[in-house]
Amino acid sequence: MPSLIELPDIADAERTPLIEQLVALIETLAETTQRQAETIQQLRDEIAVLKGEKGKPTFKPSGMEDQSDPDKKKPGTGESTGKRAGSSKRSKTPDVPIHEECVIPPTEEPPPGSRFKGYRDFVVQDLKIEAHNTRYRLEVWQTPDGEWLRGELPATLQGGHFGPRLRAYVLYQHHHCHVTQPLLREQLLEWGIDLSVGQIDALLSGHNEPFFAEKDQLLEVGLEVSSFITVDDSGARHQGRNGYVTQIGNDFFAWFSS
Repeated sequence: MPSLIELPDIADAERTPLIEQLVALIETLAETTQRQAETIQQLRDEIAVLKGEKGKPTFKPSGMEDQSDPDKKKPGTGESTGKRAGSSKRSKTPDVPIHEECVIPPTEEPPPGSRFKGYRDFVVQDLKIEAHNTRYRLEVWQTPDGEWLRGELPATLQGGHFGPRLRAYVLYQHHHCHVTQPLLREQLLEWGIDLSVGQIDALLSGHNEPFFAEKDQLLEVGLEVSSFITVDDSGARHQGRNGYVTQIGNDFFAWFSS
């Protein structure tokens, strides 16, 4: 049976101790009224059965509300089946790391004799996307013997002109988010990243040896730590040739090879 009373949302600034007590009292009275209504209906059904009549049918919920509300608990667990209107809700500003603080004084200067009472924190989450170009100046020395000594680039650059975060972003956007290469290039150009179509294609198709090595290590480690695995294969024709794919894995890992 649905709740008989729906309370409106109350702003945090207006939730005084008196308001909290009144809200709790209203919720208690609403729950009591709901239980009484259920008891009365049960008694009416029992009386109808004694008279040879049929009681009020019980309609089970469809379950659509449970699927649409992840916070709602399953019945029979003894836990709350959801948050009532007006009750305490999850904070709109979760415990996130703070990268910048901005102190804002009142618009009007406090009069003499005012006392500072602290701050009222208001956390704003935002996203900062910008180009970050680094110029590596590799030192070049010549020894008295005529030998040349040169600085070396970090191994993470793999000798290329694009950093690991940019390469990871391009791979993630294209393969996971299904962003096409033209749209990806347009987006990067708007952010100040100068890449040609050929360079994007090279980032997507080249320097994949670390991924292949990680895939091979995944199978080896997965077989060592797993108590059971499942194996499946499938085949299909592509461009007039037979192709096959093999899957090995369980609930914790999946490995594919074609």
